[in-house]
Amino acid sequence: MGWIIAIIVGGIAGWLAGKVMNRDASMGVIANVAAGCVGSVVGNLIANRFGIVGSVQEFSLTGLIVAFAGAVVILAILNLIQRGKLR
Repeated sequence: MGWIIAIIVGGIAGWLAGKVMNRDASMGVIANVAAGCVGSVVGNLIANRFGIVGSVQEFSLTGLIVAFAGAVVILAILNLIQRGKLR
């Protein structure tokens, strides 16, 4: 059940990050959700290094913020690769 919640939280985080980074129209919803899922894993790894506890497998505000931050990082990297700039 935890992985279903992680996908939902990652999808929400990816959608929000796509709106913030102006990537919603260029990538599409499915790619933003995928970036959110990957970003949630990256965000969790980084947050655990700094002692921030907030897993995306249990729906919490901390987990959503961590997933959102990870998705923003992933979308920023994609922007650098595709466009040569952060935004």
